[in-house]
Amino acid sequence: MKTYSFHYGDGFVDFKLDEKRVIGELHMAETPVLPNPEQAIRDAFDNPIDSKPLKELIKAGETVAIIANDTTRIANTHIFMPILIEYLNNIGVTDDHIKIVFALGTHRDMTESEMRQEVSPEIADRIQLINSNAKKTEDFVHVGTTSFGTPVELNRHVVEADHIICTGSVVHHFFAGFGGGRKAILPGVASYETIRKNHSLMLDDKAAIGELDGNPIYDDQIEGVALCPPTFLLNIVLNGEKEFTGVFAGHYITAHKAACDFVNKQNGVPIKELAPIVIASTGGYPKDINIYQMQKTMDNAVKAVAPGGVIILLAECREGSGSAIFDETVHNYHSIQAIEDSVRKDFQIGRHKAYAVTRLMKKAEFYLLSSLPDEYAKEAFFTPVHSIEEALTMAEAKLGADAPIILMPHGSYTVPLLEK
Repeated sequence: MKTYSFHYGDGFVDFKLDEKRVIGELHMAETPVLPNPEQAIRDAFDNPIDSKPLKELIKAGETVAIIANDTTRIANTHIFMPILIEYLNNIGVTDDHIKIVFALGTHRDMTESEMRQEVSPEIADRIQLINSNAKKTEDFVHVGTTSFGTPVELNRHVVEADHIICTGSVVHHFFAGFGGGRKAILPGVASYETIRKNHSLMLDDKAAIGELDGNPIYDDQIEGVALCPPTFLLNIVLNGEKEFTGVFAGHYITAHKAACDFVNKQNGVPIKELAPIVIASTGGYPKDINIYQMQKTMDNAVKAVAPGGVIILLAECREGSGSAIFDETVHNYHSIQAIEDSVRKDFQIGRHKAYAVTRLMKKAEFYLLSSLPDEYAKEAFFTPVHSIEEALTMAEAKLGADAPIILMPHGSYTVPLLEK
């Protein structure tokens, strides 16, 4: 028997397994950690992809809106933001000409403490910090409409700036292909209606993880962002320990695609066969802060499980589902098909996540180890468990005592790729 230790919230859960049953333990490729990420960031500003150096794009006295990840997406913003601000100051852009706008999408406002922690206290004391709350209609400006019919309404603090700099991290995304890039603007600093219309395209089969070409979500976002294009992009790639492995800067489309290629090689993990049982951790907080974030791990784990199998999921969910509409949906609709029918009839943010979560349950059963009340977990179509041992006993009763197992200790990052 071997002891395994998986992230859960801010801590770990330990469990023992007969390692002969483990047919795969999925980790990201051993990508070298950047020995000096700070210098790599500075170098990227001066040697960008398909762009002039940042110092040649922005002039002294001009205004800059920097778009930053919110607290649910790890980007090590606190490390690169002071470097970026210093760089802008050296160009002649003063602190009072810079705003940092947090790309909340439809997520909740960040607290002052969270904002300070995200960008570093040093920067928080100097630069104006703004939550882009999608439902504060007075904060948004209509800049056009895409060919998909999406009305593009963006935060005025971004639209009114002389320059927009998009920042963030790049990982696989379950329907937008990849995060990062244009997503800082749409959905990041877009209005609720803009996001709702764009996300309704997820019902298309081409809206899939790891796919950009022909993905209507991506194409719509690219069209929308082109109506108010950023001057520059800084996207970083991290490993499961939140260490820098890649820095990509320059043109917001091509530099982002270079980052996506890098992420595919780092996070895509070949597997030879599907397993009846998958044990997956999101990688801990904040990836398991709520069901909204946990769902990314669910999508990845489904790519490793055999049809009709079991996924044992470790996700604390200290903030519940993350959406009142999600709660309302699973309370009011008592079957997975009923949720899908409701989303196709009337697409709403929050309800779309209930569809994204429950559609995966058509392939596998999810045993959930979390802090959610059992009653709520059941209402959301999970099978609540209170230990890995309990979950394994139930899974083995269903699938056999020797059923093979795949382990996913960093499920939000690792994307299983079945070898053909």
